[in-house]
Amino acid sequence: MQTAKLEIKANDPAASIQSLFERILALEDIDAVLVPKRSPVGAMVMPTLVSDPAGMTGVDPLAPAFALNAAKMVGKLTHKALGGRLAVMLRPCEIRAFRELVKLNQGSLDDVIVVGMDCLGAMGNTDYLRFAGADPEASTRSFFESVLAGQDPSDPPLASACRVCEQPLADGADVAILLYGVDIARHLIVQAQSDKGRNLLDRLQPAPAEVPAERDRAVEELLKKRTEARDSMFAATREATGSIEKLGTYLAACVNCYNCRVACPVCYCRECVFVTDTFDHEPLQYLGWARRKGALKMPTDTLFYHLTRLAHMSTACVGCGQCSNACPNDIPVMELFRSVAHRTQGAFDYQAGADVAQRPPLAVFKEKEFEEVVGI
Repeated sequence: MQTAKLEIKANDPAASIQSLFERILALEDIDAVLVPKRSPVGAMVMPTLVSDPAGMTGVDPLAPAFALNAAKMVGKLTHKALGGRLAVMLRPCEIRAFRELVKLNQGSLDDVIVVGMDCLGAMGNTDYLRFAGADPEASTRSFFESVLAGQDPSDPPLASACRVCEQPLADGADVAILLYGVDIARHLIVQAQSDKGRNLLDRLQPAPAEVPAERDRAVEELLKKRTEARDSMFAATREATGSIEKLGTYLAACVNCYNCRVACPVCYCRECVFVTDTFDHEPLQYLGWARRKGALKMPTDTLFYHLTRLAHMSTACVGCGQCSNACPNDIPVMELFRSVAHRTQGAFDYQAGADVAQRPPLAVFKEKEFEEVVGI
């Protein structure tokens, strides 16, 4: 892989990444960049489509903010002709989600260059706003310095999905920015991971570099800690949802807002069955159910809704945690979906978003599959 280094600008790694995207935007064939940028009226960092270099002020790629999975936005920008070429900055889980959308014909890699970065994790939306306070820039610096020193934040903590994420590297990006095991006070290491990435670096002409020897150790330690946390989460979730009665209790606070469905980057159906006439019950039906049972929890169909989503989405789940981030009642939806997805994807020998050429499990038929189940 082609590896190069970028000198740190004004002792500020975040500013240096912003400068990198300014240089990318200046290239003749790049019409716009999609980058995480602070809102001009608040601290929240949102995916922002920038076509004018003057609009790059406030780009904050190292902030622990993850308001939504930007794969959905990249899909919207690329699933039909855009009339231009983009460079987009995505977290690893966003890269995997976008690649999954490409496989589902909900996006295209043709006119986009994906720039990824080692993910340091993120906080829940309300936690991040409290953390950022009146000085988001200083908060970002304190965050990435502490995380790269091996100290996970505790007040507020990282989102639960980030604490158990064992895929924090920008695999699948055209260009990856390496952070773990890198002295980012001195320089950033960038690595081309595709022909498009190599072409981009050739035109930007950064100085050649080697991957630091410390990186392998730093990544190994991180993955060990994350994998242990993940396995512990799986065990706790299986215990909490091991029967239909337990699952009902687990999801009892669901109010059928469907926020988790809307926030999920790979839940793309134009029309969801749960907002059709199928679940638009008549008043007489509710009364009949209440008479038969003696009491009827309202709203109805909450358990069926989540089971249907699991059946639809467990092979495509990338573990980004936006379902839990969007839940108004703090139901640990991510834990349930990741636990089921781990088993489902394992059964099909499939990892969502890992290989853009591998078809989704339910999109292919294999003659000799699950013979022990079907009795052949």
